[in-house]
Amino acid sequence: MSDLNDPRVFFAAERTLLAWNRTSLTLMAFGFVIERFGLFLHVLLPKQDISMPFWIGVGFIVLGALAVLIASLQYRRVLFTLKPIEIPKGYWAGFGIFVSLVVAALGIALAVYLFVDAKL
Repeated sequence: MSDLNDPRVFFAAERTLLAWNRTSLTLMAFGFVIERFGLFLHVLLPKQDISMPFWIGVGFIVLGALAVLIASLQYRRVLFTLKPIEIPKGYWAGFGIFVSLVVAALGIALAVYLFVDAKL
């Protein structure tokens, strides 16, 4: 529990959550690029089995989604340790968690789409 009674503690936690959001989005984008590069290799070399980029790409996407989920849980734990005076009045502290959960859901949806699309 924080004894500082300073809103900067809350904003530092929120910046950390947003940094994890950026990291997760980067991981997911990198995974998507790797997966699509595998498709490009498949077009160039149709006779060869090139499934490794697919699995690596989907792995990065899932890693990004898990990272943002865990970051949301950690942020929520930090919020519960703060006193009401440390959170500015009228500030919706849950918005960061909402955005993070949407990013995680979209990442999982992308991984599922790529997996289903590869099986067709």
